[in-house]
Amino acid sequence: MSENYLDFAIIGAGVAGIAAALSLDQRYQVGIFCKRPLGSAASSWAQGGIAAVVHSGDSFSEHQQDTETAGAGLCDSSAVQLVTEGAPAAIEWLAAQGVPFNTDINGALSLGREGGHSRRRIVHIDDRSGQAVLVALIAQLQQRKNITLYDHHIAVDLSVVAGRCNGFYALNLKTQQVLPYTAGGVLLATGGASRVYLYSSTPEDTTGDGIGMAYRAGCRIRNMEFVQFHPTCLYHSQSPTLLISEAVRGEGGRLLNEQGQEFTANAHPLGDLAPRDIVARTIDSEMKKTGADCVYLDCGNKGADFWRQRFPTIVAECAARGIRIPEDRIPVVPAAHYCCGGIYTDLHGQTDIAGLYAAGETASTGLHGANRLASNSLLECVVMGRLVAEALSPPVAAPVLLEWDEQRISQPRETVMVAHNWDELRRIMWNYVGIVRSDQRLQRARHRVQWIREEIDEFYRRHRVSRDFLELRNLAQCAELIIEGALGRRESRGLHYNIDCPNTMKARDTELTLHDFQQRQQAINEGCPFSNRMIVAGSTTTYNGSIVGFCNPQCRDDFAATVANGFDNASASHLAAKEKFDALLAKDSSLHS
Repeated sequence: MSENYLDFAIIGAGVAGIAAALSLDQRYQVGIFCKRPLGSAASSWAQGGIAAVVHSGDSFSEHQQDTETAGAGLCDSSAVQLVTEGAPAAIEWLAAQGVPFNTDINGALSLGREGGHSRRRIVHIDDRSGQAVLVALIAQLQQRKNITLYDHHIAVDLSVVAGRCNGFYALNLKTQQVLPYTAGGVLLATGGASRVYLYSSTPEDTTGDGIGMAYRAGCRIRNMEFVQFHPTCLYHSQSPTLLISEAVRGEGGRLLNEQGQEFTANAHPLGDLAPRDIVARTIDSEMKKTGADCVYLDCGNKGADFWRQRFPTIVAECAARGIRIPEDRIPVVPAAHYCCGGIYTDLHGQTDIAGLYAAGETASTGLHGANRLASNSLLECVVMGRLVAEALSPPVAAPVLLEWDEQRISQPRETVMVAHNWDELRRIMWNYVGIVRSDQRLQRARHRVQWIREEIDEFYRRHRVSRDFLELRNLAQCAELIIEGALGRRESRGLHYNIDCPNTMKARDTELTLHDFQQRQQAINEGCPFSNRMIVAGSTTTYNGSIVGFCNPQCRDDFAATVANGFDNASASHLAAKEKFDALLAKDSSLHS
């Protein structure tokens, strides 16, 4: 057996990954891989808490209804039921691991309320819930002799043999050596990809590594166009990533514009406590309408003692920047926060590839739909992390990976390409693929990101990899998936709002694979025969032996049905499309004759 063999390998050391590791049978040898020291995962940045029905006045049906309402008709009801009904057991398990949840004077769990929730159901630890959960789980992890930590490692690519994942390659950031790791099962728990945007509320290394690796391995990636922008990130030059928890509004904080006026009431009946997509879009609209750089959160409804006790971290962080709560209003702006899409999995975290699992933000179980309900993220991490552990047992014998081949590559002479593309990619996504989108912006973004992707691929073929390069590579692929999903969704739903198609259509998921992008490149046409818009991945079909493309899956399906029917009673637009394709095929045939 190779010295780098593990029964189970977990890539990512946030709540989902560690919950899975702690739930595995201790007979197995488990490795946890993370890019930074243990405890620095994005999970530690979560402030609000964990949504759970733990009060007799609440119900699973209400939690499920709130989740599906926020998800804008795109949630998988089975996933919603599984996770929400698993919440009380998840809270009990966390408490057993030593998580010090806040309680009231009677010892009952203290419950907060956040946007989109019809009741108080947020179990929390002050305003540092994610950090407290992670600290408690790490303390348990360090007592397990069967678990080995591989910190300062970044995974490069997965290995798939005969349709099964048998491990992966990882770059040791201390030695700069790429090593193979064979595993009986692999769990991707690497978090989201919010750092694809210029302004984000997440750590710098939230770079979509798991999503990028799974995409390159052939997995389906679902609903990447739904990127949640947290409505209230502190607007301050020294703190571009400090969140002002949604729970502040749950305790009566009010959003005001520069003139001190409330402005969210007309956007939604819940006003400041509407789902995040609506609040973020309303703030964005208010800023554009008034030309302001930010809006403000006013906490004057309660005294200083309350805010210091309920939100000690936020109060201290703001005070360090000269903002006194509640005397001063807090300047806030929306920032990229959470990816509601990700690697397609079933309800035990299984991806399209045997032996490969995903959990947490990197996965798409169907829980979040088109918009995540506040505080459902840590909940999903715990519930799904533990379910994945059940699915992982026992491990399957896997063929040992070959050594990493670096014979035909060299050390890059300079890193300016990586640094330049990092900055350009984020600015493109922020300017063209942000809170409010349009066809023109999305098309511009695709052209520019495609050029960056080609440059990255060329660099990868010729040079040794580095952490910055690998993160850029993964972010660029996530950017492509976000853009392509946004282009193909000819409606506005949840977190995806396109001014050129503001209405809502029949609910459907966006599912994209590497093969879909390859087919798009092979299509004989560049524009959709119905709309003249550019064709998108996942919207191609075969016509007379050649691949033809469309601007969205509905166009493709309509044309495919007409072809299957032999064009009987075909509409004028379908007959015109047939003529265009026939002409292209005839031209192609003459060129190759």
